[in-house]
Amino acid sequence: MDFFSVIMLLGGVALFLFGMDVMSAGLEKTAGSRLEIILRNVTSNRLKAFALGVGITSIIQSSSAVTVMLVGLVNSGIMKLHQTVGVIMGTNIGTTITAWIISLTGLTGESFIVRILNPNNFSMIFAVIGIICTMFSKKVKRRNAGEILLGFAVLMAGMAIMRSAISGLESNEAFRNIMVTFSNPLLGVLIGMVFTCIIQSSSAAVGILQTLSLTTSVTYATAIPVILGMKIGTCITALLASIGTNKNAKRVAAIHILFNVIEAIVFVAVLYILRSTVDLAFLNDTVSPVSIAIIHSLFSIATSILLFPFANQLEKLAKLAIKGRKGEETKYELLDERLFGTPVVALAQCSKLVIEMGIIARDSVLLALQMITKYDEKNAETIRENEESLDEYEDKLNTYLVKLSTHGLAGDESWKSSELLHVIGDLERMGDHALNILELAEEIRDNEISFTEIAMTDLVIAHSALVEIVNMAIDAFINGDDAAARHVEPLEEVIDNLTVKMRSRHIERLQKGECAIEPGIIWSDLLINYERVSDHCSNIAISVIQMGGESMDMHGYLNGIRSPENAEFGSMYNAYNEKYKLD
Repeated sequence: MDFFSVIMLLGGVALFLFGMDVMSAGLEKTAGSRLEIILRNVTSNRLKAFALGVGITSIIQSSSAVTVMLVGLVNSGIMKLHQTVGVIMGTNIGTTITAWIISLTGLTGESFIVRILNPNNFSMIFAVIGIICTMFSKKVKRRNAGEILLGFAVLMAGMAIMRSAISGLESNEAFRNIMVTFSNPLLGVLIGMVFTCIIQSSSAAVGILQTLSLTTSVTYATAIPVILGMKIGTCITALLASIGTNKNAKRVAAIHILFNVIEAIVFVAVLYILRSTVDLAFLNDTVSPVSIAIIHSLFSIATSILLFPFANQLEKLAKLAIKGRKGEETKYELLDERLFGTPVVALAQCSKLVIEMGIIARDSVLLALQMITKYDEKNAETIRENEESLDEYEDKLNTYLVKLSTHGLAGDESWKSSELLHVIGDLERMGDHALNILELAEEIRDNEISFTEIAMTDLVIAHSALVEIVNMAIDAFINGDDAAARHVEPLEEVIDNLTVKMRSRHIERLQKGECAIEPGIIWSDLLINYERVSDHCSNIAISVIQMGGESMDMHGYLNGIRSPENAEFGSMYNAYNEKYKLD
């Protein structure tokens, strides 16, 4: 090989890896909307978890990506360690699909069907369709599909360039000597492991080996240990991802490593024993891309069958390897950036935490309302702690969602992420208003301020309306119930009108001398906070409706539903207005 052949080979490898990355990313985006549902179905049933591992990895074609995802899920508390064992076993089978597709490059024949089944030919059709989808389609799903097709086309182009660069190497004496050296099982395992550690993809490494087999004399004696080494090398990604995680997340990476190391030890030992006792003549035969795909699949299937009954022992080995300090609690990470590899799962975790935030905000507002008539020091401390907690949630979630937005969220998920940011802001502000109400309650207590009987009657009505709207908005968000969310705006309008009437009645009392100025100031501040809380409930309800799939302009929506022609809004408004009517 001359200088230009080497450059050509490296360029082919670069295109191959880039195509693999683009294709996997597109597949992941396409499957992303289903991943959360699939993961929720993972139970202690190990067979089900195994099938899940096969399925997900078959879809996104990256066992490393799935294992990194598992590290993040365990680290963030979504999954338990024992749930991941079956999934990891399944990933080793699911990742073999790419090798089978690439193996079709060995098809030869003159018939149309044989020629069209060759990836070198149909990948060009994929490239044309892919570029059309990517450049001219406005639908996110079609663009993702185009990304998959383009990635595959680039991958195959890289293979073609590699094949061209190494053509003729089979007659090169130095190269033949190198390949003979690789037939040493231990050295072959080491070479495969190091190479895969560098490119961090066993699917890509096996694909490159398949390309090498098309133009050079790669024997079974060389291919078998190299493939085993590649399976160990792919663990490097999960190992790197586990740095800085809790001990159970580290154990996920340990299980992945143990599975592949045991696989290599068992089959290398079998190979040594057989070679010393039986004449394995086939080991000197050259392999084809199909043979490599078969070897890759057989190893994965056989190891899964062998180790499946010993899954609990595998988990125990991981716990022995990663012991952790005695008494150390598993650290629960609110949000884990390792989940960025699967943006939809990361977004689902955000949604769960925003729900927690909503429950805290609701509790704070409801406790604060109670403090007006019955002050309690313990509840006051809870409101203050909740406000600090809401601030922390807002800070972490905002930062996380902004970072997540740069990791390829699809259209629907990107929209949901934007709406979650709005909801987070509204919830945090509700916590602030709860604290404001608490401070007003403390002022009432400290200065022994009292309201007139009529004012207290009005305040009880306002309290009841506010309790209902807060519960309604938060429940609608927790349940994703856009039908319930549509009841919020009519009640918010009633509360606005209610506070206007309460101010007018207060001014009348002032003019008649029935009310002092100091209670009047507190009264006015209370009404302002009530209005603001109901406004934030309205914003949350609108976000729920939009996340339910109805994209709209908020101001246009509000103007539309309040119009006289909207009979549904009018009916709900009249019902709430009657329910919370001042005497």
